[in-house]
Amino acid sequence: MSAATDSVIGESIKRIDARGKVTGETPYPGDIDIEGQLWMRIKFSERAHARVLGVDAAAAEALPGVVRVFTSLDVPVNEYGLVIKDQPVLCGPGGDKVGADVVRCYMDMVAVAVAETDAIARRAIELLQVHYEDLPAVFDAESAMLASAPRLHPDCPDNLVARYRIRRGEMAAGWRAADVVVEGTYETTWQEHAYLQPEAGLGYIDEANRVTVVVAGQWTHEDQEQIYHALCLPPERVRVIYPAIGGAFGGREDMSVQIVLALAAWTLRRPVKIQWNREESILYHHKRHPIKVRAKWGATGDGRLTAIECQVIGDAGAYNYTSNKVLGNAHLTVSGAYEVDNIHIDTYAVYTNNIPSGAFRGFGAPQALLAAEGQMNRLAAALNMDPLEIRLKNSIREGSIGSVGTPFPPGVSMPQVFEACAADSWWHQTEAGWQLQAPAAPRDPSKRRGRGLAGGFKNVGFSFGFPEHCWAGIELQGSAEIEGVVLYHAGADVGQGAHTALMQMAAEAVGVPFARVQLVASDTATSGSSGSASASRLSFMSGNAIRGAAALALRKWQDEERPAKAEFMYHPPPTTPFDPQTGYAEPNFAYGYVAEAVEVEVDIETGQVQLLEVVCANDVGKVINRQQLEGQIEGAIVQAQGYALMEYLVSRDGRILNPYLSTYLIPTSLDVPLRVKSVVLECPDPIGPWGARGMAEMPFLPLAPAIAAAIYDATGVWIDSQPFTAQKVVAALRAARIGEV
Repeated sequence: MSAATDSVIGESIKRIDARGKVTGETPYPGDIDIEGQLWMRIKFSERAHARVLGVDAAAAEALPGVVRVFTSLDVPVNEYGLVIKDQPVLCGPGGDKVGADVVRCYMDMVAVAVAETDAIARRAIELLQVHYEDLPAVFDAESAMLASAPRLHPDCPDNLVARYRIRRGEMAAGWRAADVVVEGTYETTWQEHAYLQPEAGLGYIDEANRVTVVVAGQWTHEDQEQIYHALCLPPERVRVIYPAIGGAFGGREDMSVQIVLALAAWTLRRPVKIQWNREESILYHHKRHPIKVRAKWGATGDGRLTAIECQVIGDAGAYNYTSNKVLGNAHLTVSGAYEVDNIHIDTYAVYTNNIPSGAFRGFGAPQALLAAEGQMNRLAAALNMDPLEIRLKNSIREGSIGSVGTPFPPGVSMPQVFEACAADSWWHQTEAGWQLQAPAAPRDPSKRRGRGLAGGFKNVGFSFGFPEHCWAGIELQGSAEIEGVVLYHAGADVGQGAHTALMQMAAEAVGVPFARVQLVASDTATSGSSGSASASRLSFMSGNAIRGAAALALRKWQDEERPAKAEFMYHPPPTTPFDPQTGYAEPNFAYGYVAEAVEVEVDIETGQVQLLEVVCANDVGKVINRQQLEGQIEGAIVQAQGYALMEYLVSRDGRILNPYLSTYLIPTSLDVPLRVKSVVLECPDPIGPWGARGMAEMPFLPLAPAIAAAIYDATGVWIDSQPFTAQKVVAALRAARIGEV
């Protein structure tokens, strides 16, 4: 595009999927049927920890309409896992995989029934008889670390999925320099993703004799890899297609129905469909990690940090999923967005017999920042300092050395983000520095109002040496001029509007109006791997891949190759894992930065907390689609509000007791804040496409600690255990003798 006014970057282009989703015309996996399809149901574990001695399928197979019962004996390579292949596809005896005959939690799959109707498949599952030998179980992460605890995996004798250390500086000197030391223990619990569409899928054999799985996920090529590995098939014999996806938030990174659908369709050579209900979805997919942090921080009298010491323990549940990566991210962010010379951190990801924990928006940073920002707010209170002033005194900035001993990648904007958040909320500058204005007192004498601040950072893209890449293909069509652009890309649109943004970037990179771009997306048969729709990476990585493919295609076009086709694989700068002794690393190539200020109202009689206002400042590098960006901010805030105040998943001895949205409460339209103000900064990332840096997770990160600070500001009571339910708040108020008659 020759003129700046013609740019589509930054424009609020209407989402390409908006009309179809509003009218109900857009098909999701559960909406897709094929004539003659069979139906599948899954037999899940009935124990938290037990050896499967055998599965008696005689009664089920004798039921009219049952086509096949699959057990562990039918799985060619009985293992899968996104990072570590530590989970059986179907638990049971037989095969070469040691430990595949053991169920380690209630979400393990033991058998699959395929029948002519869904009702028959359900009845077949009820008729299956599974014989177990019970094994000792452990449901507490710290208990699982003890030498006396039962061992869950044969190749992990200590139940530690991962252990990380950071050792920088001289701790004794740091503590001697401190005029004030604050300590705290912070605890978080599971969170359910609660995406709109429960797990569903369809498996069939396509025209090229490929077993094809139509499903909702976050990385088509990773799903493909796990399927062909378990079925022992060549990669070209497996195809994965994503239609519309009803939300993900990290909850679809790991397998649910993909492998068993492919197994049944490939074996039976007939289409097979499955659809979970909401109860099954809550019971049988992974959750956000419960994490406990013990923190000790020191500072000088003028607020300069001198020492940080933390212990971080994360409950991985029965299988790794992404626990080693999530706890790695918590390890990196538990010291906050601050400079400190003396730091000592130990982090553990621990196997238990609970539901597996995995990816969820924020990926360990929300839990870690509850502690980091809680400690910073405690220091501010102990020193009688403004919470913004103490942050600006210690904030990372351009050239800062991180906790892992290496500089942050260029483009650090944390101080600017803090100041923008303050300026657009309730702070004003005086000769003495920034000062927070007190809120107006509510008319109801049983209510108290308070304000709080928190901030943080998070990676954009995969971390710690994990191979990072993104593929894009471009085809330019026309004769004298470019009449059309076809973008081939595998990136998943999980509801965030990614496909619209990809098309905007393609239009910009080629120099044509948005209307000339069409997208062929999310099909392993038409695209190379674009990586996952996770880690706030898709705009950043895809934009760079699209620019590369467009440049190559335009060169061919100029050489009069018509149509001009090109593809490009983008690789960002490499990252490195933590040194096992010191934690030294170059963990990420880019970051996003965020700060949030909130105002709450606390009912001191009931403990109810109402979130009144949120001001969220994000450095996004460059806006791609402003309307979608603001929607991401507002959606993340409401999701984080649920995490902070109301979402409480009850698990006892490994069993989830409230698998319904009537008992696991998420925010509704009546709960959202009265006001959300999105403050958007555009400090270009040096290697981001058009300067863009990812931002989808960032607004989630600091909301819980900002609310905790506001509750303290209102009542003088710290709440360090998430969620801050009315019961917890009122108990803390009574313990402090606040609100008593």
